[in-house]
Amino acid sequence: MIFTEFIVSNGGVFFGGLGIAIAVFLSGIGSAIGIGIVGQAASGLIIEEPDKFGRSLVLQLLPGTQGLYGFVIGLLVLGQLDAGMSLAHGMYLMAACMPIGFVGWQSAIAQGKVAAAGISILAKNEEHSTKGIIYSVMVETYALLAFVISLILVNAVSF
Repeated sequence: MIFTEFIVSNGGVFFGGLGIAIAVFLSGIGSAIGIGIVGQAASGLIIEEPDKFGRSLVLQLLPGTQGLYGFVIGLLVLGQLDAGMSLAHGMYLMAACMPIGFVGWQSAIAQGKVAAAGISILAKNEEHSTKGIIYSVMVETYALLAFVISLILVNAVSF
């Protein structure tokens, strides 16, 4: 069997699996980087003021949501994988995973930077720390939009 025949026969499940990898890996990597950025900023604060741990933890958790969004999309696509699925179906599922994979990756890193700045607000004026959370959540909006588009795409077409 030549390569092109193999791809036509088995490419659907391959590309569907590749879509899962894109959704889960990219959004997960972005979340890990974003959480790390905030964790570094928060660690310096907690040494001086350990009572601010709870508020700093909220800011640190925010960039982790993109990884969860990618994981949910990955699970939904996993439920559709079938060894006999068409190449078109697999490629469609891969394309459906791209919004949350790429936007999740970049927005988690950006959100980590904004949340780290929110740690500075918490350090200097605890009464205004909610503003740092609001700034960070604004970045989340774009991850949510990408998640919703991926969710709609994964469920929109039946093959």
